[in-house]
Amino acid sequence: MHLYNGAYINLVSINAGDVYSLTWEQRLHIALDAAQGLEYLHELCTPSIVHRDVKTPNILLDKNLVGIISDFGLSRAFNDAHTHISTAAAGTLGYLDPEYHATFQLTVKTDVYSFGIVLLEIITGQAPVFLDPQTVHLPNWVRQKIAKGSIHDVVDKRLLDQYDVSSLESVVDLAMNCVESASIDRPTMTEVVSRLRVLLPTVSSEKQSVSGTPRFKNSMDTKIPKQLQMMASDVSNEGSSFQSGYAGGLTEISKFSGR
Repeated sequence: MHLYNGAYINLVSINAGDVYSLTWEQRLHIALDAAQGLEYLHELCTPSIVHRDVKTPNILLDKNLVGIISDFGLSRAFNDAHTHISTAAAGTLGYLDPEYHATFQLTVKTDVYSFGIVLLEIITGQAPVFLDPQTVHLPNWVRQKIAKGSIHDVVDKRLLDQYDVSSLESVVDLAMNCVESASIDRPTMTEVVSRLRVLLPTVSSEKQSVSGTPRFKNSMDTKIPKQLQMMASDVSNEGSSFQSGYAGGLTEISKFSGR
């Protein structure tokens, strides 16, 4: 992951190059930020919202490295009376839920699968699909590496072994749970948030961002940033999909959304 100069930038794969390589703890904080954003969409919005295009280019970072979900152009809303929506599969190569692709039945677990791919990117610094030497999907690459040797073989080399081994094992396990082929075997985003939170030390008042805005510390009982509330509200009002309603405006978001 790298930080670009600017107000909001997108979270990109480490192999894209650039300025600032994130530490293991910073990566986990960003993963938790994104997970809590998705949890809000799935659990607190009425009706629930499925983002449908969760990927690293659609996770924005502010100057304090706080992650925000962006680009709701493919999002869909559905109420509690429906367990899924039947719709043509949409998303981005490498992030697309195989069950959704096969059945055309959209559920919140579609976002969980895509988030699992993002989490694997955060761990490995690899793209979702890459050459090694033949084309390989990131979850398969991780499985092969672990089967052949050590879990350390999947870690982004730019971390220079600066990470907690038990934390690494837990995050890899969580990511692989998220990318299970069957949606029923995947955790909910609330479970993902809970598992990520225990891996991070308690954020004290001294560790809050310089802007005075603390990171999320709780999931369901915390105040959601106004930007995310506005975007989610716009999706609900439309009832299907919309182009991003972020407070900065469509032009600002499109600039960094990777779409």
